[in-house]
Amino acid sequence: MDDIKMLADSVRSKFETLHPLSNGCCIYRVPQGWRCLHPNDYTPKMVSIGPLHHGNEELKAMEEHKLRYLRCFLQRTNVSIEYFLTFIKVKEAELRNCYAETIAFNSDDFATMIFVDAIFLLEYFLRGFRRDFTTSDDCIYGKPRLIDQLIGDLWLLENQLPLFILNELFDLAKAATYGDYYEGLSLFRISRWFWGSGFPNFPIDKDLLDTKFSEAKHFLDLPRLCLQPPQSPAQIGFRGQKMPGAMELHQTGVKFNVGTSKNPFDITFDKGILKIPFVTIYDDTESFYRNVLAFERMHGYTRYLNDYIIIMSYLAHTPEDGKLLIQNGIVGLGNSERLSNFFLSLIKECPMGTRFGYTKLVEDLRSYCKSPWHSWKANLRQNYFNTPWASISVAGAVILLVLTLIQTACSVIGL
Repeated sequence: MDDIKMLADSVRSKFETLHPLSNGCCIYRVPQGWRCLHPNDYTPKMVSIGPLHHGNEELKAMEEHKLRYLRCFLQRTNVSIEYFLTFIKVKEAELRNCYAETIAFNSDDFATMIFVDAIFLLEYFLRGFRRDFTTSDDCIYGKPRLIDQLIGDLWLLENQLPLFILNELFDLAKAATYGDYYEGLSLFRISRWFWGSGFPNFPIDKDLLDTKFSEAKHFLDLPRLCLQPPQSPAQIGFRGQKMPGAMELHQTGVKFNVGTSKNPFDITFDKGILKIPFVTIYDDTESFYRNVLAFERMHGYTRYLNDYIIIMSYLAHTPEDGKLLIQNGIVGLGNSERLSNFFLSLIKECPMGTRFGYTKLVEDLRSYCKSPWHSWKANLRQNYFNTPWASISVAGAVILLVLTLIQTACSVIGL
């Protein structure tokens, strides 16, 4: 019995080390089952931000450059390192609660890591906003120029810092500067250029950035908020139903137009016209999509991107489908086979839930395709009236047929 009691006490003692999960939890480690399929899409290649990849040997080269940025930042403010660290320590519990797992660093190491990484990001945005801040030893904006390689690391789910600490540290630094370096500036303003130059994966409405920035939990959360469509009634999923691809829709008379909506998720179908907002696919788009998908699922958000990828994978199911979407100016990509592979690769990580945002759209398209009248009109237009010469030939054949019928009728009457 003594052995059992000791064993029970050992189990109870583990309760005390459990990391409390709070409502502020917003930064997660990607589950191994997802990571093993595409590890490079979730792992930083140049810089670690936050605790989850801190100490990675492959990223240590950037640690020295973080200190260079920190030194330059401190030269513009009268706020001491001691005061910054004390401020972060006051926020330590709130910061730790933003992560969905226990952070093993002790209090001093945790505060130091947050301080160095947060100031690195602030200085990075300041130099992007004002290039005169760039120094001769800057390997991000200077030589070697690594800004393009670094940008992708800042969108990774595991490589985030809570936005509130960046905002508060910048405001703290502004309170006592040696000059007017930061007059009229805010975290939103100095980082705003990034959404245009560093974030081409989705066209974000710049007006939405103003209203959504204060709501964002971190940088990956901001584009998700801006891309969130207006709330619509929940729609039942369409399991077991076949969604036609772009070529099949084209053959039944559906016309493809570039949608005028600024939100790429706003796909509509009305009177035989399917409107899809323009989207460009770049080399790093797949990695960005995967991180947003992981955040949607782990944070319990409505799966807007998940459903968008499902509908687009149906529309671009084959290279011929992709070619049609490219020709109609809907997707900015030169390789139609790559387009179909792009969505087919992503859909493996997109479950069809009991609710699906495009159920009505799919039902309307299926109903349109079932109509023989639409197929007949499309066949006539595509095969017989697709060029002016073809139209003239068909018209001539019809006139000849009518004249032949008249001649035959006259001959019969004459008999």
